Amino acid sequence: MQRLRINHLTVYQFSSPVTLQPHRLLLRPREGHNIRIESLQLDIAPAHQIKWSRDVLDNALAVVSFQAGGPRLSIGSEVIIQHYDVAPLDFIVEDYAVRYPFEYLPEERVDLAPFQQLVYPQQRTVLHHWLEQLGLTQGSIETYVLLDRLNRTIASQFQYVVREEPGVQPPAQTLLSRSGSCRDYATLFIEVCRTLGLASRFVSGYSHTPAAEADKATTHAWAEVYLPGPGWKGFDPTAGELTGSRHIPVAVARHPESVPPVAGSFIGPNGPAPILSVDVRVTAI
Repeated sequence: MQRLRINHLTVYQFSSPVTLQPHRLLLRPREGHNIRIESLQLDIAPAHQIKWSRDVLDNALAVVSFQAGGPRLSIGSEVIIQHYDVAPLDFIVEDYAVRYPFEYLPEERVDLAPFQQLVYPQQRTVLHHWLEQLGLTQGSIETYVLLDRLNRTIASQFQYVVREEPGVQPPAQTLLSRSGSCRDYATLFIEVCRTLGLASRFVSGYSHTPAAEADKATTHAWAEVYLPGPGWKGFDPTAGELTGSRHIPVAVARHPESVPPVAGSFIGPNGPAPILSVDVRVTAI
């Protein structure tokens, strides 16, 4: 077990005072058998009230209502977690799903159906053509081998870039440019899985790399695929690996653009766009 401190600071500097509308925060890690939260502290200005709830996918959601406006919005969080070691490959898939193609059991299909629906249905043909080029549509193949090959292909054949623009690239654009950010890679992986009929979802969170602790970190994104037996298993196409003890999930979603860490709006005069700065640090204690 290791203890980690996650510091996440988001600051908006406006050109003039504004009225802040409610903001939605997804900053609390998802607890489970391998992650437990020791403490969480939010430091937000200006004056505000916070209401916590759980969304439809059981993500911890904080809604912040502001009692005052101003020229600056600062949202900081510090979370201390216990992260227990996991063995990513220590799982057994149900016999009927060991090889692809397979069909989920009837009692699972209703719940999994939303995670099999393409976000970009008009790009199905492009994705299927890419799968054919990779030789992943020709007959039966071990399900894990299929997913592992797809995961490693994206990591090894695409160029990682840091994109400051909001949102994600459509998968076809990522394929065309052979480049993207972690959220673009995750989106491509998810859409390809759904093209194959495999239930998959987007995960937003953090990653911890001891060698990079001195550097400024960023949020991270990866994918999860539902495998009968072990359930939702994480695949990180940025690193080409199964998720494990260095991955810290915060929120899961069907749509890759629906779980930003901070989301909200403001009312103010026309003028330059606010200046945004984000600082993320994940360090071992």
